[in-house]
Amino acid sequence: MRLMTARPLTAEAFAPYGEVLAAPREFGRTYIEQRLANGRPTAAPSLSFSLAKPIASLPLHATQMERHEFSSQSFVPMDPGRWFVIVAPMAANDGPDENRVEAFVAEPGQGVTYGMNVWHHPLSVIGDPIRFAIFMWLERSRTDEEFVSLAEPFQVHLNP
Repeated sequence: MRLMTARPLTAEAFAPYGEVLAAPREFGRTYIEQRLANGRPTAAPSLSFSLAKPIASLPLHATQMERHEFSSQSFVPMDPGRWFVIVAPMAANDGPDENRVEAFVAEPGQGVTYGMNVWHHPLSVIGDPIRFAIFMWLERSRTDEEFVSLAEPFQVHLNP
């Protein structure tokens, strides 16, 4: 089984997959629409809230990836805490490139927008439960999301 260590989530490292979200450090507003995208004219905007249960133990054992082929998906934590952000570029077969998976750890105050059609691991919280606001576009059809089982599962560790 392949082992990988999650590195800190930075805007530069995550740029091929989406946008890192963070509240402004000074007064004023920060716009985060750079990677928001909807590829279906019949899909409607959807804002939901979720309480994410933490993973049972470390390392994380990853067995699947997901994508939203026609929608970006944003996760904005509403509580402090850390969580994994795991992504993969597209492989030649249209699935995730399992040999090029990248793992990041989001620190308190960091959110992400996964770009449209970006393969990512399901939400995986470290430590205590975290509430999230989630934004995407939904058509309420099978094209909203796609899950695939990994041919070769992997484990994700944290830096000591």
